Parts: sequence; C-alpha cells; structure tokens
Amino acid sequence: MSVQPTPLPPGLFIVSTPIGSARDITLRALDILASADVLAAEDTRSLRHLMAIHGVAAGGRPVISYHDHNGAEVRPRLLALLGAGKSVAYASEAGTPLVADPGFALVRAARAAGHPVTAAPGPSAAITALSIAGLPTDRFLFAGFPPTTEVARRKFLEELAPVQATLVLYESPKRLDRLLSSCREVMGDAREVAVCRELTKKFEEVRRAPLGEVDAALADMPRKGEFVVLIDRGSEAASAADLDDALREAMRTASVKDAARQVAEALNLPRREVYQAALALAKGE
Repeated sequence: MSVQPTPLPPGLFIVSTPIGSARDITLRALDILASADVLAAEDTRSLRHLMAIHGVAAGGRPVISYHDHNGAEVRPRLLALLGAGKSVAYASEAGTPLVADPGFALVRAARAAGHPVTAAPGPSAAITALSIAGLPTDRFLFAGFPPTTEVARRKFLEELAPVQATLVLYESPKRLDRLLSSCREVMGDAREVAVCRELTKKFEEVRRAPLGEVDAALADMPRKGEFVVLIDRGSEAASAADLDDALREAMRTASVKDAARQVAEALNLPRREVYQAALALAKGE
C-alpha cells in the first residue's frame, strides 16, 4: 500500500521516526513524508528505508543529509528552500528530532527567518523508558549523553544528584558500566536505577535495582544496542545543620572517612559532598 501525497503549506516540518519497530510511525508523519517538497534527514539511508517499508516514494524530490558534521554548510541551503516557498520535512535517525539530535540549530534559524515550523510528534526513547521503567514520572529531567571522561562525568553527575526529578540519560554500550560506577560513587548505593535496552525492538528489556546492586542485576545483560538509564530522585536534601549534626555524632566513634560514608548512606547524599563537609568540621572551619 502506497501513501499518496497531499499539498503541504510552505514551512519546516519536524517528523518523529520509530526508535525500533517501524510500525510506530504515525499516519501524519507518513503524510508529511509523502507530501513535502524537500526531505532532510540525519541519516538519509535510514529515512529512505523507512519510507520504502511504508510505501512512501521519494520520487524526484531532493533528499538532503543534515547532521552535526555538515549543519553549518547545509543549513543555508535548507533555509533558501524555505525562503523559496518550499515545504521541508526533517527527520532524525530515530525518535523525536531535537532530542539528542542536530535539529535545534535548524529550527532556531528557520524561526528567526520567519518561516513556520510545526511537528508531527511520535516516538522518543526517553518517554518510552519512563513509561515502562516503574520510576516516578510526575517530574523528570532529560540530561542526554553524559561526558565521556571520568572527571567531567563526575562533575556532570554531581550537578544532577540533588535534582528532585527522575533523571533520564542516554549511554553507549561500551560506556554503560563506567557510567553506573560513577553514579554509585556520586549518588550512593541506595538510589534506584533502571537500565532500559533496545526499546521497542525484539530484545527489549528493563533491569531495575539500587545502584549498590546494579552490577549483579546487569551481570548477564548484553552490552549491545541502545541504552536509556533512568535514576530515581534522591531524598529531599538535608539542611546544612542536619548534615553537620549527623557528622558530629558519627565522628565521635568513627574516622572522618567512615563517618562521611555512614552519613552519606543514611541521608542518601553524594559521598564527596559529605566527605568535604566532614573535613571542614574536623578542621574546625
């Protein structure tokens, strides 16, 4: 069955595409892909394959590659097409454009030039993971991909640790274990984590455990495919006075290091933060 084109007004159309199952495409997204004057995609091969599955013909329309590495070069071309009154559909490689995707600069430039921008909403790995992980969804923060170096990753996580929301991260298979190790060091053993793999695909699975038990929980999980990591919100932050009182009590019978560890676990606070506070108390600051 083929999808027949219908006239579209001039403007930029942001098209969400499946993150796994090709059947997750929306009917409106297919209509736009069939009808736009110009097609742009983060990965043109993926877009052509998706269109072929659903009987959408590219015909003689331009299919333009637009990604992180060529954005500055290609964006003026797309803006010129919009300026000429064309309808331009932009699709990410998978999921919702502009979420961990290079489309932001294009949308900003199109709006700045006065062109209409609309979206055909659809799949998102972050929202899919939140829907099935069993962690709170009333408030969440999408933080994207963590930094790859250890020092930058720790700083990144230390900034996120106090946020009173479920944290949503994307990570590659080869760096998953390093991320979880850093999470445990920064956020403690008790905080709940859900690791979601290959969402909407054949080998979809979700593993959930406290950070202190995550190694055992993930021992037999293949490090292959796409991963979304969700981290439960921490406990409401203790006041500085409460932290100091807890540290003074613990330091009566334990070393600074051991007291900091005990208090960090009891109050569900980052160990480094508590250790620094314990050092300050020990020095009489």
